[in-house]
Amino acid sequence: MPIPPRSPQIYSPELEVIEPDEAQLARELAETMLSISRKVHEDSGHAERSVHAKSHGLLTARLDVLPDLPEALAQGLFARPASHDCILRFSTIPGDILPDTVSTPRGVAIKVLDVGGARLPGSEDDSVQDFILVNGKQFSAPNARAFLANLKLLASTTDKAEGLKVVLSGALRGLEKAVEAVGGQSAVLKALGGEPERHILGESYFSQLALRHGKYIAKLALVPVSDNLKALTGELVDIGHDDDAIRSAVENFFARETGVWELQAQLCSDIATMPIEDAAAQWDEAISPFTSVASITARPQPAWSPGRSQAVDERMGFSPWHGIEDHRPLGSIMRLRRLAYAEAQRFRARANGVEVASSPSLADIPGEA
Repeated sequence: MPIPPRSPQIYSPELEVIEPDEAQLARELAETMLSISRKVHEDSGHAERSVHAKSHGLLTARLDVLPDLPEALAQGLFARPASHDCILRFSTIPGDILPDTVSTPRGVAIKVLDVGGARLPGSEDDSVQDFILVNGKQFSAPNARAFLANLKLLASTTDKAEGLKVVLSGALRGLEKAVEAVGGQSAVLKALGGEPERHILGESYFSQLALRHGKYIAKLALVPVSDNLKALTGELVDIGHDDDAIRSAVENFFARETGVWELQAQLCSDIATMPIEDAAAQWDEAISPFTSVASITARPQPAWSPGRSQAVDERMGFSPWHGIEDHRPLGSIMRLRRLAYAEAQRFRARANGVEVASSPSLADIPGEA
C-alpha cells in the first residue's frame, strides 16, 4: 500500500489567494455556462446541464471507508470506518446531447448520502458529500481567466451542426492518438471531440483540483480495482453503429457484473510545489502517491433507464459545493464553480418545471436490481 507523506500540509484559509477580479470572473463563468443551457433549451425545448449533459451510467452503490487509515488520511468523511449509500453518474463533457461518435472526455459525479458534519455555505440543508471527477489528472487551465476562455470556446460549439461535430471528432481522435503515441496528450483536442473511444468503466477519474481533507489538503481519484473493471482499461468501444454505444456498454456490464473502485487521496505535502491556486499543476506522485481511503461497490442493476434518467438527470444536482467543510473545494476554479453550478441548476429546474434536489435517497432511484 502506498505510504502518504509524513508531514502533510496543514490547511489554512490564508493559503487561498483571491484575485481582485474574481467576483466578475465568477459572474462571467456563470453566464457562459447559462448560455450553453439556454441554447440547448432554445433548440430542443428542454434544459440540460451546461456541461456533462449526457449520462451513460446512473448507478446506486455502497461506499465503505477503509479501516486503520493513517491519521493524515482518516479525515472528514473518511475519519472512521463507515458505510454510506451513494449514487454515481457517468457522463461526457458537452452541454448538448450528442451521439457517441462525438467522443469527448468522460466524468463521474459521486453523491455520498447521509454524511454528517459542519456544512459548506449554501449546503446547510443537505446531508450529502459530492465529488466531481474527470478522466485526466491535469486541469486544462492554470487559472480562472484561462478556464473562462476555454469554456467560451466550448460554448461556441454548442449550436454547431451535429454532423460536422461527428466528422470533426473523428479527425481529432486521430490527432490525439498521434499525440499520445509520442507520450503526450492535448486537453483541447479531447474537449473538442478527440477523446479516444475507450470504455468509460475502465477509466480512472481525478478531481484535478484541490479540496480540504479535514486538517489537510488533497486531490482525489477513483480507480477501478475489481478484475472485471481493470480488464476494460484501454478497451475501445465501437461507437460507429450506436448513438448511445457508451451507455449500452455500461448497461451490458451491470446486467450481470459487480464493479469495485477505490477512492484515493493524494495529500499535499508542500504548498510551494503542490499549489492549490495553479489549477494546471500536477502534484508529484513520487513524493505523495494516491492512497486508498474507501471502496465503492456497485452490484448488478439496470445501469440506465428513462426512469433513472428522470430521477438523476432531471431531478438531481451535483456540485463540489454540496458537502461538508472538511472537504471544502479550494482554489480559484473551485470558487468560481460555486456560483456557476448553482445558477445552472436553478435555470434547469425553472425551464423544465421540476424540483432539483441536492440530497436525495436511494428510494428516489427506480429499478433496483
